[in-house]
Amino acid sequence: MPISLAAQGEYFESRVHAEAPHSLRSNFQRDRDRVVHSKYFRRLEYKTQVFVNHLGDNFRTRLTHSIEVAQIARTVARSLGLNEDLTETVALANDLGHPPFGHAGERALHEKMKSHGGFDHNEQTLRIVTMLEERYPEFQGLNLTRGTLASLQKHASIPAGATPPAEGPLGHCLEALIVDICDEIAYNNHDIDDGLESGHLQLDMLEEVELWHVRLTDVSSRYPKLRQKIRIRATIREMINHMVSDLIENSRRQIEKSGVQNLTDVLTYNGKEGNPPLIAFSPEMDTRVKQLKQFLFKNLYRHADVVRMNERAAQIISRIFDFAKMDPRMLPADYYERIEGIGAERVIADFIAGMTDRYALQWNNEILGTNA
Repeated sequence: MPISLAAQGEYFESRVHAEAPHSLRSNFQRDRDRVVHSKYFRRLEYKTQVFVNHLGDNFRTRLTHSIEVAQIARTVARSLGLNEDLTETVALANDLGHPPFGHAGERALHEKMKSHGGFDHNEQTLRIVTMLEERYPEFQGLNLTRGTLASLQKHASIPAGATPPAEGPLGHCLEALIVDICDEIAYNNHDIDDGLESGHLQLDMLEEVELWHVRLTDVSSRYPKLRQKIRIRATIREMINHMVSDLIENSRRQIEKSGVQNLTDVLTYNGKEGNPPLIAFSPEMDTRVKQLKQFLFKNLYRHADVVRMNERAAQIISRIFDFAKMDPRMLPADYYERIEGIGAERVIADFIAGMTDRYALQWNNEILGTNA
């Protein structure tokens, strides 16, 4: 596969605030390092993936999930001859904007912000890397490359001028599409692991899931004397391997069939509605993955305990928002001083979105006057 399909070049590697090149690291490697060293990345350690962080040390957090996505996505990018460093950077930065308590926290914050532009964790990620993270004397944010910023935009195409002139809207580069689908691979498989660990899923329930059943049968036949925990982990590893292999092989076929020859072709192709995706599972694997997702939605995400946990989380986010809005002077000074420029509601949303689960619980307890 031609290396020219990789997202690279003068525009993609440029920054809003020009900087001299580094003698040892590429521009995308510097982006990755800036993300990893940011305070918002460190906070992901104490943010919910599915199960609230304090419920157990073995459950995934947003941090471990992001690392797992990066590991899988890098393998796919390398196999397809694409930009590994950009792929890794986008995977690690992808969840920076998530508020505490996972999607329940995001829904609650969006509800509070409906009359003020709403709240979306993808847009919040861009706010963090372009404005909220404060580390450098020369600029706000992390001053990431235009390629990284464009790849973090989930619902917008790359700005005009990213490549030599092309007609029509420009879509995402292949690296951004890889991260999107590898995010699914990671959480679908690891939510099984966490679901079994928590007891919300039982092994016999998974027999209806074809991906699980086929891989479990194979592992059991090869290693009949394995302990149950090792059998489970081996099965999940095999599921990931087969999903990744299918994604790579089918994407290679799709790219060859599309006739794209360079990055400009890729961006133009991805900008046209109706074109088959260049990064995608085979139809057979796609059907199996959808079955797995339906199973998890029904049996894990809609489990009574998880629903109850999410409802409590939403109430906590709503309570903190209302409490802070009564008198924004209780916010930290660096947040309060921004109210005049962008309004109290957006500043409060920024503050809450940056909280860890445990910091949100601490605020909630203080509001309620309890240590419960």
